[in-house]
Amino acid sequence: MDKIRDVFERWGFEVCARSGERMGISAGVVRRYFIYTSFLTLGSPVILYLILAFWIQIKDHLHSRRFSVLDL
Repeated sequence: MDKIRDVFERWGFEVCARSGERMGISAGVVRRYFIYTSFLTLGSPVILYLILAFWIQIKDHLHSRRFSVLDL
């Protein structure tokens, strides 16, 4: 079960893990609340998830930016 969760978390942009880390709570709790709110609101948190995934990818890209011409 842990391998399946790791694969989904790796391909799922690690939004739940990073959000939980930032808020100081377990990634499982964040994931669980995300699932519950998705069922209650008929999937609208998926939009929030995609926005957070995009934001994280942009942030990672900016932090890994090359600073020298010799880094090419």
